Amino acid sequence: NESLREQVVSVQEQHVFSPSLLNTARFGYSRASFFFTGYTPLEETGWVTGKQIGAIVISGSTASNGASQITQAGTNVGSNNKTSRNLFTEDDHIYWSKGRHQIEAGGWLERVQSNDLLAQNQFGQASFSNLKTFLQGTVATFTVVPSPTELGWRSLEGAAFIEDVVKVTPRLEVRAGFRAESTNGWNEAQARASNYSIVNGVLQTTPLVGGSALSTNRAKFLPAPRVGFAWDVWGNGKTAVRGGFGVYHGLLDTLDYRLNQTAPYNTSESIKSIALSNLSITPGTPPPAGTKVSPSNVQPDIATPAVLTWSLRIEQQVAPRTTLTAGYVGSHSYHQILSEDMNEPTPQYAPNGDIYYPSTALANPSLANSTSWVSQGVGLYNALEVDARRTFGNGFQFRGNYTYSKNLDDGSAWNTSVSDNTPAFVEFPLNPRLDWGPAATDVRHSASINGSWELPFGTQKRFLNHVSRPADFVVSGWTASGILALQTGFPLSPQLGYNPPGNGDTRNPIRPSWNPNFNGDLYPRKPGQYFNPNAFIQPTVSVPNSSGGNTIYGTYGNVSRDSLVGPGLSQLDFSLVKNSRITERIGLQFRAEFFNILNHTNFLTPNEVVYSLAPTIATTGNVQTVTPSSISPTAGVVTATSTTSRQVQFGAKFQF
Repeated sequence: NESLREQVVSVQEQHVFSPSLLNTARFGYSRASFFFTGYTPLEETGWVTGKQIGAIVISGSTASNGASQITQAGTNVGSNNKTSRNLFTEDDHIYWSKGRHQIEAGGWLERVQSNDLLAQNQFGQASFSNLKTFLQGTVATFTVVPSPTELGWRSLEGAAFIEDVVKVTPRLEVRAGFRAESTNGWNEAQARASNYSIVNGVLQTTPLVGGSALSTNRAKFLPAPRVGFAWDVWGNGKTAVRGGFGVYHGLLDTLDYRLNQTAPYNTSESIKSIALSNLSITPGTPPPAGTKVSPSNVQPDIATPAVLTWSLRIEQQVAPRTTLTAGYVGSHSYHQILSEDMNEPTPQYAPNGDIYYPSTALANPSLANSTSWVSQGVGLYNALEVDARRTFGNGFQFRGNYTYSKNLDDGSAWNTSVSDNTPAFVEFPLNPRLDWGPAATDVRHSASINGSWELPFGTQKRFLNHVSRPADFVVSGWTASGILALQTGFPLSPQLGYNPPGNGDTRNPIRPSWNPNFNGDLYPRKPGQYFNPNAFIQPTVSVPNSSGGNTIYGTYGNVSRDSLVGPGLSQLDFSLVKNSRITERIGLQFRAEFFNILNHTNFLTPNEVVYSLAPTIATTGNVQTVTPSSISPTAGVVTATSTTSRQVQFGAKFQF
């Protein structure tokens, strides 16, 4: 159940000092309020006194709305969340024309007030290792925020810029500018901003509480130069070359999403291996024995995400009323936000380089595994774009776009619910580059073709141009339009529903290994098995021990992140529009719109969990053997469609 309320008001004043000098001043206020909760048909009392049943995950990830072997049950982990955000904005722009120069300069200032009750897991989330332990009522990991507290976050953001557009020659225009942005950090109105400090790479047990959540503000001065040009190559208006380069920043004004889960005001508690019958949480009373605080924090000196973008396009008129544009677009991002666990055991490395954990003791054993945001992510995007347009003389227009792109990064989302097709958490926090691969938004091929045709019937048209006025009212004024969208699928990461290396991170972003003996078809592309799970094996590593034998450990698999490609998309939408004039002042419009007119089935990403149970390791004398577990019966199964079935709607508009 979701409710939204938005209010916006703005005032603008323009003053003309002279024909060449103009000033525009604006002031605006906006407020957006949001409330979300989930409901279940269960009437029984939930795990938290006075609340309903929380989220249930079976053999999957305990991340917010993460992957599960079977469909999740219970309420969404974001239930009972609400926020009201106020923005007070001021800006002033000066426009000055001087000879060949068009100069623009200005400043922008915004006050952010965000009053939040956004703690996740207020009803609790129970994760079960497999279906058997679910039926037995044995919870592998239970996470809950029993006493949520509303917090008031504040930030002041500002920017200043200057830009000059110069007509260098009659055929060449250059635009160059410089922008600088700044914030005063991320602060709490009543000095309740809490965050965990890091000493020698280890999270400290007790969070620091104060006015600011950040120990260092790295957003005091963020320079962003930009330059672009447009060139009429031959001076006849038929060939144009455009290009540009710019630096852009994404100011971090949503840190409250993570910091609203931080102790002591919104303490996230975690307990492992507890009977379902013993789960009874009463706010204000001691938690069950064995409960630990699960830290939620951001890097205390977090950097501001930035991206360098560049582009070059050539537009050519190839025939009358026909243009063709081809271009290259690229970008490189850095300081991107990654989600990771900053409280894991100390790893060891086998002779072949595989990672394992001889001890499962966490770096700070007083805390549970953490949910942390760090600014270590990078990304790279390159694309070829082609755009063709044609206008015919008989009322027919056509346009086609095609993009071939490659989008790479080492983390695409801050939580799993944002990027359903790939884990949000870094697999191995000490080396995020192991996650380098296609981004969750990587679509290699994308094409869109659209056209419209004014049907040639009625007065002054080719056909039926001498019919009576009543008949002309029926046959004239029709326009047919269509859009065909085609794209390859989003990538996805095969996952494991258990924690192979034993590092305690129950978000389970760990991937399997490739099966060297697999020779079948990787993509059967059936709803019951979109990809073949037999292509993967459970990752283990054999390490020599002091007894002269080997010890087998679970490890990280060699399958790269987002190594599979999910179902593509194909959809044709069609519309018929009729415009009729009853009198000079009165008109009538009729519309018939057909979405997915061919009723083509487009599938959603299949279930990514390949193995839900750990392999069995047996010891005979000084020899250990591994017996793999069975493949999850839901691996590769498609359970939903990504688009609706055919939808038809009709509409009429009376114009006067």
